Amino acid sequence: MFDPITIPFGVVMLYNVLKVKEGVKVEDVELALGEMCNVVKNTYGNEEGGFVGGQVFEYTGFVSEQGSFDPEKKSEDHLVIITYWKSFEQHERSHADAVFKEKFSNLTEYCSDTYEMGYKMLWQGVPE
Repeated sequence: MFDPITIPFGVVMLYNVLKVKEGVKVEDVELALGEMCNVVKNTYGNEEGGFVGGQVFEYTGFVSEQGSFDPEKKSEDHLVIITYWKSFEQHERSHADAVFKEKFSNLTEYCSDTYEMGYKMLWQGVPE
């Protein structure tokens, strides 16, 4: 569950932002989040499903003054789910599935807003 993941070149990355309702803590969403992630991993983590791996992050409030145009800009509390897929089409098929929709719906009860954007990998590297 907490092992490193290997991301092959050429995958697509989906960046899903979950803005949590005021007063909601990570502990409040952990079960719903875990159930949804397990459905994705266990159901679509094969050649046909196309799921390669994923990560979940909690916004901590720090903003880089070196990497931001406006370091004073802060964001609402949110979680980010990053998933990697062999294709965008496989991602969309998985998310149209009734079981996934049910688990995602349970998670969004804790959220004021959600949105998901897709990206095509252009580069990756590690230190030599």
